[in-house]
Amino acid sequence: MKKKIQIINGPNLNLLGKREPAVYGSQDFDAYLERLRSLFPGDDLRYFQSNSEGALIDMIHEAGFAADGIILNAGAYTHTSVALHDAIKAVDAPVIEVHISNVHAREEFRHRSMISAACKGVIAGFGLDSYRLAVEALKNVEE
Repeated sequence: MKKKIQIINGPNLNLLGKREPAVYGSQDFDAYLERLRSLFPGDDLRYFQSNSEGALIDMIHEAGFAADGIILNAGAYTHTSVALHDAIKAVDAPVIEVHISNVHAREEFRHRSMISAACKGVIAGFGLDSYRLAVEALKNVEE
């Protein structure tokens, strides 16, 4: 069954491929998105990125009633944003929290997520492949 999935990336993720390649890899997200879409040709994978917390909340509100699921990499807002937590709880679509790196193997402030409790699940530490795993998880969410 065709799924409409909204991928939302937060701050600094527009710099993938350039920003700390030892942590985040050397591939930019647009190139990865092409590959991801080729792996799921029957699904509608949409993409949005913003460095602004308000824009991320607006997109969660918009997609949360129109999409079958949301994949959210909130970047640093993961660790600080009660507003994102509340936005996730306010919508119908299941949200999968995604991290490229294993946040639990990094600085201590990254060990706590303000959004995890509002999400259907969390995937972290598998590089950009974390997004593929999230798509597969959303495709298997029971209606």
